[in-house]
Amino acid sequence: MRWLSRLDQFVAGVIAGVQWLALPLIVLLFLQWPLRDFFRAYSREANDLGQILFALFVAVSVTAATRTGTHLAADAVARRYSPKVRHSIGKIGALIGLVPWALFILVSSKPSVMSSLRLHETFPDTANPGYFFVKLSLWVMAVLILVQALLDIARPLARDSA
Repeated sequence: MRWLSRLDQFVAGVIAGVQWLALPLIVLLFLQWPLRDFFRAYSREANDLGQILFALFVAVSVTAATRTGTHLAADAVARRYSPKVRHSIGKIGALIGLVPWALFILVSSKPSVMSSLRLHETFPDTANPGYFFVKLSLWVMAVLILVQALLDIARPLARDSA
């Protein structure tokens, strides 16, 4: 189970690194107005870079929310279930819901993402480079969700929860 721990640490590291994108994202969003109105330059570039950072941030935040249990969940009834039953429901949900969904996203988006990467696709409105990062973020999200689902499926029930 050492691989499980390493994979878990990898996902935690990605989340820890990407969470800091929130700060430059906020700065870029704030700067768009003065760049446009006072300096009359670079507001569109700030917007494009902000879109890249936002896409990566959101792609990783879905898994971060899952790991911390802060995502939306319909657990009003499940709160009354024992930890063992809730753990089993979580595993089943990951197996029949998240894994197929993540694999579908990876497979169905392959032509679009690969084309975008090969062409180093630019932003449609500005022709600024980097739009391919927005599309690549879809794969980042799907891979992280897939890995987290596999971690959740493989993780045993904690002894103190049984």
